[in-house]
Amino acid sequence: MEPRRRERRVIAVAGAAALVAVGLNIAFSVVAAHRRRKRRELPGFTAQVNLSAAEIKKLADRIIAKAKETYDSVAAVPLDKVSFENVVVPLAELDALQFPLVQACVLPRMVSPSEDVRKASADAEKRLDSHFVLCRQREDVYRVIKEFAEKGERIGPEATRFLECLVKEFERNGVKLSQSKRKEMEKLKSHIDELNLRYLQNLSDFTKFLLLSEDELAGMPFEFLKDLEKADGKVKVPLTSYHVTPILEHCKVGSTRKQIAVAYGQKSGKDNLGILENLVQLRHKFARLLGYANYADFAVEPRMPKKSRKVLEFLEEMSEQLDDVANRELSVLKDLKMKEEGDAQFGMEDLLYYIKRAEELKVDIDIGEIKKYFPVSLVISGMLKMFQDLFALRFDEIKDAEVWHDTVRVFSVWDASSSDLLGYFFLDVFAREGKYAHTCVVTLQNGCLCSNGTRKVPAAVLLSQCPKEFDGNSALLRFPEVVRLFHEFSHVVHHISNRASFSRFSSLRLEGDFAEIPSLLLENWCYESISLKMMSGFHQDITKSITSDACQSLKRRRDLFAGLKMKQEILLCLVDQIIHSSENVDIDALIKELHPKVMLGIPLLEGTSPASCFPRITIGYDAVCYSYIWSEVFAADLFVSKFKDDLLNQHAGLRFRNKILAPGGSRDSLDIISDYLGREPSLQPFIQSKTRNSL
Repeated sequence: MEPRRRERRVIAVAGAAALVAVGLNIAFSVVAAHRRRKRRELPGFTAQVNLSAAEIKKLADRIIAKAKETYDSVAAVPLDKVSFENVVVPLAELDALQFPLVQACVLPRMVSPSEDVRKASADAEKRLDSHFVLCRQREDVYRVIKEFAEKGERIGPEATRFLECLVKEFERNGVKLSQSKRKEMEKLKSHIDELNLRYLQNLSDFTKFLLLSEDELAGMPFEFLKDLEKADGKVKVPLTSYHVTPILEHCKVGSTRKQIAVAYGQKSGKDNLGILENLVQLRHKFARLLGYANYADFAVEPRMPKKSRKVLEFLEEMSEQLDDVANRELSVLKDLKMKEEGDAQFGMEDLLYYIKRAEELKVDIDIGEIKKYFPVSLVISGMLKMFQDLFALRFDEIKDAEVWHDTVRVFSVWDASSSDLLGYFFLDVFAREGKYAHTCVVTLQNGCLCSNGTRKVPAAVLLSQCPKEFDGNSALLRFPEVVRLFHEFSHVVHHISNRASFSRFSSLRLEGDFAEIPSLLLENWCYESISLKMMSGFHQDITKSITSDACQSLKRRRDLFAGLKMKQEILLCLVDQIIHSSENVDIDALIKELHPKVMLGIPLLEGTSPASCFPRITIGYDAVCYSYIWSEVFAADLFVSKFKDDLLNQHAGLRFRNKILAPGGSRDSLDIISDYLGREPSLQPFIQSKTRNSL
């Protein structure tokens, strides 16, 4: 069989796989048939979005049973009989079939109005996660997959990449280890999880406060002060970011800013520092068990840089390239401090305050007033129109589709030229009790190619907590909420634009660094007049869009002091990367050494330990804190090179959709971007934009 034909065969959810789908769905589809009979079916969409608690449990049972059956079947293949059809095809089909079923189980935890359903969904998610980890640790299945991989049979580039990903996933889960080493690995994972929770719990349990007089809090808004508890003629200031950040931004008293910054920088102090040092050593042990030199190499391997060394080189070059602009920014802030306080000694406690003062002097904008130009309904309708125009898409609202709440809207997505159905998205953007509290995207179904040549279409949900209309008046969004909504909807379009053959490579199942690049690129449209006016209108007269001057002010506000702001991020990312790529690092000593080098001579505040209150370095972003900066740099290069001079150029948008969004994870991300640009990506567009716009 030719490689390309085999690639088409591998994702079959029609034919034999469709029969499996019927078998998996039949039990709960009968139960829900009456409920769905009144609702419109969505062609090509198989995920259930409104299951009961009992249905979720039954579906999770069937998913686990089917996965075990498939893995057992692959494991039973004799090593001298391994083939594409009996090894790769069953596992690829299982992935394509089960993803929407798994999502049907786990989505309700975030959106269901029913507490019982949310609990059943959370329980199902834990069971499914545990089961899939065990699947990737099955030595008998790995042995068969590895045997086929070593045959070197020609199966096409995307199928080859799928096979390589399978092998690597098994190996990163310890399948090549002896039984004793596997037990050691599991103990290490348990210990790491325990320390992660202790670190976070220490931060959560921290309840200290400072007693300050109103004179010591000069400059603080009345709205801030009135909510603080009084004690002994003073106010109690809790040492939380919610209270500390406003004081560092607004308090005119330098000694108060320093007192607050030092107290907050000692949060959880030696306890959390000790926990982090233990965590780093355990992570190194874990990585070495799996054959890696250090934990950073393990964490970075599946991402765009591949090696920790490349991350360090990137961060160091970024820091060096930003020195000139950051020095100019710092000089401006020092001059402001000299004029206001008569003191040129500039410390970290001064940074936020004088950046805020400089913004007030350099940017003529009232963020509270700007909010009046962003009614929720207008922002959403303008956003949808812009994505349709830019990427040659058509969104049609479906009024009678099955949903989990009556405020949810459903849209089909079509190619504007060919009228091909590309996918679906659900908008669940209004606040309600029990719903997930943040703006994000959840994928419901992955796109993939079926054996009969048809495609299974992608589907996604945009979740947010926008305020609801009141007395017929549309609620208003703060500008950062507009940007966040736009960013997340970019992920929706990314997912639906996917044209990969394998479900495994659907657009949001990507290398972490690559997944954010399109959305960060598209955030630029929120700061340009031509596009921002499409999403705005004065709440009492929507025909009056935001002014061009206001758009320029928003952009200027974003870019002011970008060098210094980025330097702070680089410092923390360097600490994260160094401790996870080196042995026995004294973390406090490292920060004290790096701080003045990166921050242009500004010393670390005496007595503080940033590593003791930096949860990203502990859980979720350990050894990959660099990722957001990396994505920003790539996004800046793409924007400047392809869009900056013509934001609504549909030809450029369509080419971006086809060349960057469509491949998903089916090719190496760096190759995708390099081919699109016609060269290697560069730091310079990012550096130049910060240099040009920062002051």
